[in-house]
Amino acid sequence: MTDPKTDPAATFAELNRLLLGNAAEKLGAAQALPDFPEMIKLFSAGAAADSERWLELHSRYYREQLSLWQAFMNPQDGQSSPPPPADRRFRAPEWQEPYYNYLAHSYLLSARWLEQLTATAKLDDHPRRKLDFFTRQMIDSMCPANFPWTNPEAIRLATETEGDSISRGLKNLAADIDRGLVSMTDETAFEVGRNLAITPGAVVFENDFMQLIQYAPQTADVHARPLVMIPPCINKYYILDLQPDNSFVRHAVGAGHTVFMVSWRNMPAEMGQATWDDYLEQGVMRALAVARDISGAEQVNALGFCVGGTLLASALAVLRARGENPAASLTLLTTMLDFSDTGELSVFIDEQYVAAREAEFAQGGLLHGRELARTFASLRANDLIWPYVVNNYLKGRTPEAFDLLYWNSDSTNLPGVMYKYYLRNTYLENQLRVPGALTMCGVPVDLGRVDMPAYLLAAREDHIVPWRTAYTSTALLGGPVRFVLAASGHIAGVINPAARNKRNYWTCDRLAPQSEAWLEGATSVPGSWWPHWSEWLDTHGGGRIPAPATPGNAKHQPIEPAPGRYVKDKNS
Repeated sequence: MTDPKTDPAATFAELNRLLLGNAAEKLGAAQALPDFPEMIKLFSAGAAADSERWLELHSRYYREQLSLWQAFMNPQDGQSSPPPPADRRFRAPEWQEPYYNYLAHSYLLSARWLEQLTATAKLDDHPRRKLDFFTRQMIDSMCPANFPWTNPEAIRLATETEGDSISRGLKNLAADIDRGLVSMTDETAFEVGRNLAITPGAVVFENDFMQLIQYAPQTADVHARPLVMIPPCINKYYILDLQPDNSFVRHAVGAGHTVFMVSWRNMPAEMGQATWDDYLEQGVMRALAVARDISGAEQVNALGFCVGGTLLASALAVLRARGENPAASLTLLTTMLDFSDTGELSVFIDEQYVAAREAEFAQGGLLHGRELARTFASLRANDLIWPYVVNNYLKGRTPEAFDLLYWNSDSTNLPGVMYKYYLRNTYLENQLRVPGALTMCGVPVDLGRVDMPAYLLAAREDHIVPWRTAYTSTALLGGPVRFVLAASGHIAGVINPAARNKRNYWTCDRLAPQSEAWLEGATSVPGSWWPHWSEWLDTHGGGRIPAPATPGNAKHQPIEPAPGRYVKDKNS
């Protein structure tokens, strides 16, 4: 490797070569780039559908680019350079220098041209979404801010540091290639069990699928019915127990609930044959049974988050089909039961993709957590990939410490057999919403038999579980439903501590046949939805009893302190 202090230009070139070479593939940034043959095919559909419009757009684009070039080359001819772009990527004063100002505006003209071209294509819904997605990925990836030789901020910093910033950038890039993900936060700032997932408790049960944590009470008496939380299995549970000031677990315990938390295992290779039914029986249903046994309550209050909610609703449907009724209430946070509109994830899901994954996992195997993390990042590449490429590699800086992004990178592996079942039967064929269409754990499932009172929370800007899709669950469940809409997205909409008094939520006592009609009749309430949910859940607490003095019982002795071993198992 060249010495940046003696040959910074060569080091700059080396960074550029890596970013344009195989580094993007190894980091997963390649998933943010479009499938070019597919994109050409879809673009061709636009040309065939409206050739006159294509010619008009091309002609206007070339005229605008020519005018921009002339203003740059001959400013003395009375053509002033355009003002600095409003785009946040070009806000730094370095972009106001004429050449870089030209680069930024030329890029933005090209971006608008591509967007207008794609709009001409006459396509069905799924191809349309794919084309829009591919186009956005291309636009985001080709921004001049993403490359060393066209980013004036990076060039200035390299000059001022005599190449040291590029040297640090290369080291950051090498470290991220080793881990297979673009770093989004300062990983040294956090540690599970030290400053994340530190609500006191104990692991009171474990098997090959999960550990069950029972949290220590913080009140003298507690609700008789415990609260069992089922988090998503594609990340670690501690999204619900981050730091003390934003821990949903701590909020629930402080409200007098005996909280049990499922901590899903980061699956090893030998668990690659585990099924969806195994997750229901050995995960959700076992957690409900152990919590009932320890608490002595006939029923629990159950909560599921994202795919954890899908698992929970499925498990309750199985139990109701067996004649059991273990849950007095159900809370679903940003959960899909009807998969008719899966938002931006739908661009990845079609028969060809699902069949390929089924063939890949025919004999088992693991879906590695990093693959899912990369996929989710690609949905917001201009927020979750490229800014960190610029900061970490072009500028050689360490990203800021942010607990949500630390958690986001702490992924878990899933059994391939379980994953392919989930893909086909929910995302592709949308069978869970159809009574009796699916058999789970030996019985046909019908969500209409899940008839306990339910609290459904969606997030208005959620791109993973669109809120209108989440709203359709109100017509699937058999009991009384309270629907609440939080501001913000999939995670920030849920993790919104009351003490911070941020954002707002919408509530309405009456449901409507359609989501938009519900929203029209809803009232906006400032602050967090957490107190609203706590008030609702109090009515299903089953009275108050003295808080348990110790975790577990004679049958289920404490195994180790929370947060347990499973949550600390990282992908290598």
